[in-house]
Amino acid sequence: MNSISFHKARLKTVLLGALISLLYLQPLQAQNASSLQADKKAIVEADNARFTVLTPRLIRMEWNSSKSFDDHASFVVVNRKLPVPAYTSKRENGWLTIKTGELEMSYKLNSGSFNQENLKIKMLKSDTISWSPGKKQKYNLKGTYRTLDNYDGDTHLHNGKKIELEDGILSRDGWYFLDDSSDLRLDNSDWPWVYTRENAGTDWYFMGYGSDYKSALYDFSQISGKVPLMPRYALGYWWSRYWSYSDNELRELTANLKRFNIPADVLVIDMDWHRQGWTGWSWNKSLFPDPAKFLSWTNENHLKTTLNLHPADGVAGYEDDYNQFAQNMKFDTTGRKTIPFLASDKQFMSNLFDVILRPIEQKGIDFWWLDWQQWPNDKRITNLSNTWWLNYVFYTNMDRNRETRPMLYHRWGGLGNHRYQIGFSGDTFISWKSLEYQPYFTNTSSNVLYTYWSHDIGGHQLKHGDESVDPELYTRWLQYGALSPILRTHSTKNGKIQKEIWNFSGKYSQVQYEAIRMRYTLVPYIYTMTRKTYDTAIGLCRPMYYDYPKAEEAYRFDREYMFGDNMLIAPIGSPAVEGFSKVKVWLPEGNDWFEWHTGTLLKGGQILERAFTLNEYPIYIKAGSIIPMYGENVQNLDSNPEDITVAVFPGNNGRFTLKEDNGNDKAYKDQYASTEFSTSSNGREVTVTIGGTTGKYDGMPGKRRYILKLYGSEIPQKVLVNGKAVDFSQTLKDGNWSYTGRELSVNVSLPLSDTRKQQQVKVIYSTDNKADINNGLVGKLKRLTQLTAELKSMDNGIYLPEALGNAEETNRALEYYPQNFYQLIDKFNADYQKLPVIINDLRGVNKENQQKLLKLLQ
Repeated sequence: MNSISFHKARLKTVLLGALISLLYLQPLQAQNASSLQADKKAIVEADNARFTVLTPRLIRMEWNSSKSFDDHASFVVVNRKLPVPAYTSKRENGWLTIKTGELEMSYKLNSGSFNQENLKIKMLKSDTISWSPGKKQKYNLKGTYRTLDNYDGDTHLHNGKKIELEDGILSRDGWYFLDDSSDLRLDNSDWPWVYTRENAGTDWYFMGYGSDYKSALYDFSQISGKVPLMPRYALGYWWSRYWSYSDNELRELTANLKRFNIPADVLVIDMDWHRQGWTGWSWNKSLFPDPAKFLSWTNENHLKTTLNLHPADGVAGYEDDYNQFAQNMKFDTTGRKTIPFLASDKQFMSNLFDVILRPIEQKGIDFWWLDWQQWPNDKRITNLSNTWWLNYVFYTNMDRNRETRPMLYHRWGGLGNHRYQIGFSGDTFISWKSLEYQPYFTNTSSNVLYTYWSHDIGGHQLKHGDESVDPELYTRWLQYGALSPILRTHSTKNGKIQKEIWNFSGKYSQVQYEAIRMRYTLVPYIYTMTRKTYDTAIGLCRPMYYDYPKAEEAYRFDREYMFGDNMLIAPIGSPAVEGFSKVKVWLPEGNDWFEWHTGTLLKGGQILERAFTLNEYPIYIKAGSIIPMYGENVQNLDSNPEDITVAVFPGNNGRFTLKEDNGNDKAYKDQYASTEFSTSSNGREVTVTIGGTTGKYDGMPGKRRYILKLYGSEIPQKVLVNGKAVDFSQTLKDGNWSYTGRELSVNVSLPLSDTRKQQQVKVIYSTDNKADINNGLVGKLKRLTQLTAELKSMDNGIYLPEALGNAEETNRALEYYPQNFYQLIDKFNADYQKLPVIINDLRGVNKENQQKLLKLLQ
């Protein structure tokens, strides 16, 4: 391709990308004035006041002495052009009254600017919720905070102060008030830019929602912008460490990840990629002799790459692109003085991207880690937050100039930053306090739509006096990380902090590996829930009161959270005592809950104290849930695999709709696919229906192999696939079924088929026999394996009692002799009852060790 053809093709690509952005991503950024102005039918004017009915719960209220009303985007509000809700407006007895199905607002005509005497709002469905100017909230449920730098849990280690979280959208008061009067505005240029305005007047928004928190968040997202869908790869494992990595070291690290079968998607390269210090724009060639070839290698290995930026030092004379940058800025290069950084200068920022950053991106950098830690506000526009503004500028620049989905990894800058996805929470101390606090911190962040915090999993820095990483603490942190928005391990530049799995003993490394693998297993479910966040503004990790607003426990159990719609997590935040981590968990009423790692079906509507060994975690799945999963062969998230596991959990009549798309294009608003899974029960028969996939997207698999996995299942008498009986096999193969004793699961392999074709599986159980196996049997079998291993290690001369050996091997016997399922379960129950006496009678085992073994039977 000649140069002219190449540039024509490039221009066509850029124009196409801009068109797609305009069509699919509004209102992520302000595009033009017309996209921000409300429909005239939604507006009521009275004297110097203007009221806009945005939703039944949300009203904009403006007053301006010159009636100079402003419809530009603010930093928070970027859209007002919404469907006009039903409402009435009347003027009577000197008052203007606007009434929707939810609110009644009254304004006294000819009474001037708003005050508590002339403006009142009440909720029509509540006798207790009303508002007038000046009223203060009492029960705000909080939002988030800029950084956890130097915090040990919620306490600053140096000054002892507690974190004071910002207020959020949600409150038990049942209303939200936004004063947008003094907020900066964005102009209507092709790349909307900040400007200051005069004669701003009053610009308020009021939202009344009672306890309907989900509707409140959705309404807020309608005016403040959706939470954009991340690229699918962001849900994978991020390897990150502040370390002066070289090209050689990173290749060796990646080779070890592959050697240990650890999947990974993102490689984070911290500050030492810079030529000098922790900032700058030029590669350190002593570490990366040829950055382009290094990035070509990362792409070949399916690793997305990000570089850390601290842009405050401007563009120094030693930078590779200094001359071109200075020429574009018309800056005197005499003495090669540094060109000062000024984020509000559109020319400076445009050249920064055009001359310096975009050429680096085009070599293979997928997104930026923007780590602003310098002066808080711009030096020209003094009320402009550098953090907020840089997040906007970096994200929207990527949006304008890339075909792939824009993504930014950055610090929280304030309300409206949810439009730029992933937050970096800062440099926490490595402690149980930090792990204990992070779930609550993450939960409340959803109250400002900032749902994708990326924490330093495992903590950033050791506390004074600590010499190494506590393996139990790191393992529990990694388990939490696998069930948090972003799984990114990280630490500071300290040789004593080594978080590579292969640096831990087998007891810990195996559980760490299982945590990362579990994350990849759950990606289809997680990605579907991130799609739901885009559609509804409901966060992936959300407080319990979203789903159970009337229950007091939902507010008291503030570390507990829903992980999507079907999973409840009660994270472990303290060290084990005598081998067990105890957790007090609230299980809401309305359904039963399946404790996944122990195989225990528990009643909803109760508070329990549960105990977990290292390889167990408090994951509770709504009874009857269907969870789509990936298999263990997935090593990265570049594409949607052909094979999908459909996991069905104990309970009646479940339903789940899997959402998929290209994973990294901008067309996800309309180009996606849906596949519905459902179950129905009739006596001792369970029917699972896999609906034909609807919709389409680029790269969509035309055929797919489904593996059905029924957890907590007895061994059936017969399995039918699309009406035909299939055979049992000890090894799962196409067109047959098997049983996994370790998980007590029936596994059915469906043939490779057209994704648009409906399929059905019927599982028929014995009507003569029935066994209760969802009573913790999975956990008992797991702990017996641990018990026998520890017993054997105590003294090589110990004879393993027959009843103990038989009980421990029950999981394998179920696979070998499926026809003896009920007899084997009965025998296990009988043998298990004998084990305490057997262990007490063991010769050669001291009392202390006997007690240790007995605890595994409790």
